[in-house]
Amino acid sequence: MDRQAYKIEKAIKDWFRNLLEILFQAAALVIDTIRTFFLIVLSIFGPIAFAISVWDGFQTTLTQWLTRYVSVYLWLPVSDLFSSMLARIQSLILERDIAMLADPTYIPDTSNTVYIIFMIIGIIGYFTIPTVSGWVIQAGGAGNFTRNVNSTAMKVGNIAGAGAGSTVGNIGGKLMNK
Repeated sequence: MDRQAYKIEKAIKDWFRNLLEILFQAAALVIDTIRTFFLIVLSIFGPIAFAISVWDGFQTTLTQWLTRYVSVYLWLPVSDLFSSMLARIQSLILERDIAMLADPTYIPDTSNTVYIIFMIIGIIGYFTIPTVSGWVIQAGGAGNFTRNVNSTAMKVGNIAGAGAGSTVGNIGGKLMNK
């Protein structure tokens, strides 16, 4: 009876581990596929966003398109960082298991709790990649870039206006004194 109970428990753990591994691989594939689709759609509509942005009331269309494009484009580098972190954690788990093999009573078990929790973290983590990419582009991205460009343009305009006013004032003053 104990042997049958152990076999059933082992079969359920193996099934659950296999399910999590499939979901883990599927999560990475889903993110990559959606990223590719979004980039294709954004590439097609980029010229339209540029054309619409020349009319009053639609000036932010181009900057919003650029922000979205860069944000979606960053999904791959953020995904690669996350994957490398997961690979390092997985190698540490394997190193620990190899070190445990020195104990003759240790029986390696791939369906242990640490590995299952690791897979769940990986699955959830892959679906947070769009959010993290959005944080990257919002924190130091196009929003600040647009504000800096507008600020610089206003400063240049103010300096040009002040210079033109000064020049006109000097010429007018000289003409009045003559």
